Amino acid sequence: MRMRRMRNLEPRMERCAALRIAQPEARKGAWRDLMPGCTRLWVEVGCGKGKFTAETAQANPDVLLIAVERCREAMVVAMEKAQAMGLTNVFFIDMDVANIEEIFAPGELDRLFINFPDPWPRKKNAKRRLTHRGFLDKYCRVVREGGEIHFKTDNAPLFEFSVEEFAACGLEVKNLTRDLHANGVVGIMTGYEEKFHALGTPINRCEVVCKPFVLPPEEKKTKSEEA
Repeated sequence: MRMRRMRNLEPRMERCAALRIAQPEARKGAWRDLMPGCTRLWVEVGCGKGKFTAETAQANPDVLLIAVERCREAMVVAMEKAQAMGLTNVFFIDMDVANIEEIFAPGELDRLFINFPDPWPRKKNAKRRLTHRGFLDKYCRVVREGGEIHFKTDNAPLFEFSVEEFAACGLEVKNLTRDLHANGVVGIMTGYEEKFHALGTPINRCEVVCKPFVLPPEEKKTKSEEA
C-alpha cells in the first residue's frame, strides 16, 4: 500500500507500541504465548489500514490475529483503530511476507488471509504475486495441514492466475466465487473492498486447503513473459 509519508509517524507508532511486535523472529513457535487461551492463530497478509483486521479480531475474540503490513504509515492507522476498539487479541508486524518462514514455525498457523494484494500485472513480475507457487510453498509450510488460505481480490486476471497456481500445486479450492456480494454483502469487508463493491466491481474469493507439496517446476521463459 502506498501512502503519503507521515511526519508524525514515529510518535504515533510509539503510542501503539503495545500492539506492535518489534522482534517477531523471537516469537517463532511461541506466538500463542501472547494469548494463552486462544483457540486458533490467524495471520493477515497486507492488512492496510486495518478495517478487516479490527473487525475480524472483534468478531472472533477467541482467535489470536497477527496482521502483517510493509507500509508503516498504513499499519499505524490499523494499530490506532485496534487500540481505539480496545482489542487485545490482535498484534502487528511490519515485515515482508517473503520472510514468513523466519517468523512462524512449521504448521504454527491455522489460517492465512490474503486480501486484495498487488496484482503485479506484467508477466515478468509473476513471481511477486502473493499467490505465486513460490509463496504458496512458504504458506503451506507455516500453515498446518488442513489449515486454510482465504483469498480475495477485485482483479479478475490475478484471480484466474491464482486458481491455476492452486491447481498446479495440487491444493484443494473451496467456496470459489467470482462475485462474492452478488446477493448482498458476505462477511467482513476491507476498506478497499467497500469502495469497489460500491462501484459495482465483482469481488473474487476462494478458500484453499493447505498441505505439503512438491514445488512445481517453473515453465520455460518465453519472450511474452518479458512483455
